Amino acid sequence: MKDLLIDTLKEFNYPIFLQGSLSEDEAYPDSFFTFWNNDTDGNEFYDNEEHSYIWDFDLNFYSNDPELVNTELLKAKELLKNKGFIVTGKGHDVASDEPTHTGRGIHVLKIER
Repeated sequence: MKDLLIDTLKEFNYPIFLQGSLSEDEAYPDSFFTFWNNDTDGNEFYDNEEHSYIWDFDLNFYSNDPELVNTELLKAKELLKNKGFIVTGKGHDVASDEPTHTGRGIHVLKIER
């Protein structure tokens, strides 16, 4: 599912990083996505087995352009929904380690059967 998430976001032509993987001496790109897999719970238990999994991701978009922070994340939401991800709401603010960048995040789920 990580690959599907990344491949879907590649359509935006922004760098995509695992949250927290940029080193301290690495410059932030102008705009980029980060993601984090919070959990992958088993689901649909019968015959003492899991028959599906719920992938739970945080998806964030950071930019030095405050307008893009709002618009690109909502565009990503629509694209992800079209690929079968469950994405609700309009997101939330996320902290940035760089004073030049702001960020927005959204919760993303995907059911693997």
